[in-house]
Amino acid sequence: MQNKFAVFILTHGRSDNVITRKALHNCGYTGPIVYIVDNEDKHAEKYMQNFGEENVFIFDKKAMADSIDEGNNFDERRTITHARNACFIAAKKLGYKYFVQLDDDYTQFKFRFENKLGYEAKIKNINSVFSAFIAFLESSGAHSIAFSQGGDHIGGFDNTKLKRKCMNSFFCSADRPYQFIGGMNEDVNTYTTLASRGALFFTFTSAQLDQEETQSQAGGITDMYLKYGTYCKAFTSVMMMPSCIKVTMMNTSNKRLHHSISWKYAVPKIISERYKK
Repeated sequence: MQNKFAVFILTHGRSDNVITRKALHNCGYTGPIVYIVDNEDKHAEKYMQNFGEENVFIFDKKAMADSIDEGNNFDERRTITHARNACFIAAKKLGYKYFVQLDDDYTQFKFRFENKLGYEAKIKNINSVFSAFIAFLESSGAHSIAFSQGGDHIGGFDNTKLKRKCMNSFFCSADRPYQFIGGMNEDVNTYTTLASRGALFFTFTSAQLDQEETQSQAGGITDMYLKYGTYCKAFTSVMMMPSCIKVTMMNTSNKRLHHSISWKYAVPKIISERYKK
């Protein structure tokens, strides 16, 4: 992947607190990092001072917002959706064929193993892991692949290496661009709408990222979620895919409304060749 791959960290208002940068270096990452920053960020100048002007890509947030269906009339742009779409433009302009989109608040990258329930091991050579993800992206023809998250392992392992979802981190090819939609819950909106048309999105469960607790860090989309609540977040996905998504209650210690996907209605079914006439 030499000279073809970069990590894109999508960030806003946290120029002095990009936790993901430290986590990557702790895992042995040696490749380029590009910070995707919008032109409405008051910290834009500070990002360039901290990380070098050549490593900061600034995009027009209003123009990106006007180019998609945000799923609301809030006139509110405190969302990561527009930065996600800007990544494909950045890759083309900067000459990268492959990239991974990462949030700015990851604390660790690690492996998860099925043979020892709950066992984990810190990734020490993340360069090779990134290479493997890109190789699978190419061989599978997928639109995107993601690291798993802690919630993917609730209930133990079921020997399923791949899940038909893609959230939080996105390995992408500049030659296979797609558009994120919805001002809130953009990842769910995107992988369900495109999957319903045959696009492939996967989460690889044996590699996991850890993230700061949701809504614990000030700035970014946290402010938007606190303002409008989780109902608006979940219902955006219902509007995008009413055939397979509904709003339900997430029964965790902090009960809240959440989306629920009926996968049997979400994606095309592959019929066995034995039925071919």
